[in-house]
Amino acid sequence: MPSGLKKALRTLSLASTLVVSTLLGSPAAHAAEPIKIGTVVWIGYGPFYVAEALDLYKKYGLSVKLQFFTDPGLLPAALTSHSVNGVMLTYDQVVGSVAKGLSEKVVMPIDFSSGADAIVASADIKSVADFKGKKIAFNPLSPSEFLLSYALQTNGINDRSISPVNMTPEAIPGAMLSGSLPVGVTYEPNVSQIVNSGKGKYHVVYSSRNAPGLIADVLVFDQSFIDAHPAEVKGILQAYADGMAYMKSHPDDAYKIIGKALGVSPADVKAQLDGVYNIPVAEMPQSFVKGPTTRSYYTSGAVIGNLLLKKGQISALPPTEKTIDAQFVNQLAR
Repeated sequence: MPSGLKKALRTLSLASTLVVSTLLGSPAAHAAEPIKIGTVVWIGYGPFYVAEALDLYKKYGLSVKLQFFTDPGLLPAALTSHSVNGVMLTYDQVVGSVAKGLSEKVVMPIDFSSGADAIVASADIKSVADFKGKKIAFNPLSPSEFLLSYALQTNGINDRSISPVNMTPEAIPGAMLSGSLPVGVTYEPNVSQIVNSGKGKYHVVYSSRNAPGLIADVLVFDQSFIDAHPAEVKGILQAYADGMAYMKSHPDDAYKIIGKALGVSPADVKAQLDGVYNIPVAEMPQSFVKGPTTRSYYTSGAVIGNLLLKKGQISALPPTEKTIDAQFVNQLAR
C-alpha cells in the first residue's frame, strides 16, 4: 500500500475514533456532568438559589444542579442511593444517619433558624413554665420537637408534665385559631399566620432565637464523594460564598431570584430572611469546634442525640467528629 494512502487511512481512523469518543462520552465529557445536590424549598438556602441562577459555579470549573424534593425526609435516602451527589439537611438528620452507620459528613454550615421556628401560645400562657399540664402540638422527631425539648430542659421542666399532640406544622394554625389548641410548635409562615390572624389572642413564647444553632441547615456529602472530589467540594463552597456576597451587594436582584425559587414575592423573601441567619464565612469554623452554646455541633448534637436516644431512634450517640469535616470551611475562612 502506498505510504500516502496509509497516512490518509490513519488520519481517517483517528478522526473516526474521536467522533465515536465524543458521541459515546469521553472521560472529559463525563467529568463535565453536573453535580447534583438535593434540596427543598427553604429561605435559608437563598445563596444556593442565587449561585445556580447566576451560574457562579462556572468560575470554579463546575456545573452544579439543584434537585428539589418536596419531603426533606427523602433526602438522606437519595444521598445513600447516589441519586444525588450531595444534600442539604438539618443537622439532626446527619446525627441520625451517622448513628445508623452511614458515612456522611457536614462540610459547611449553611444557616440556622433565628426566630423562624417558634412555640406559639394563647395570651394567658406567659412563659415556658406555664406549659405544665397543657396540650402542646408538634411534629415528633422534627426540629419542632428539638426546640420544645430544649425549651423545657433549659427551664427545668420534665417533658412528662405536658400533654403532647402529634400534628404536622401546617395543621397547627387551623387548630390554634379554632380555639382547640393552646400551644403549638411550628415555623414560618405558620407562626405569623397564627399571631396575625389571632389579633392579640396568641403570641410567641419561645423561638429559635433563644437557641441559636439548634435548628441548623448543613451541606452534606458522603465520605466517598469527599475523598474523590475535594476540589469540587471546595468550589461549591466558594460559589456559595459568592452567592452570599451577591445577596449583600445586590439585595433587590437577589430577592427576585430567591422569590422565584420559593414561589413568593421579593417582599416576602425580605421578610422571611429575618427569621434565619446565613452564617458568614468568617464564622463558619465556630460550628465545628467545641463551645458552650448550641451554635457548636458538639452542643446541639448532644441535645439532638439524647432526644433521639430517648425516643429509641438510635442505639448510640455518634461522636461529633464522625459527622463533620471542617477542612473546607477552614480553607474558605482563611
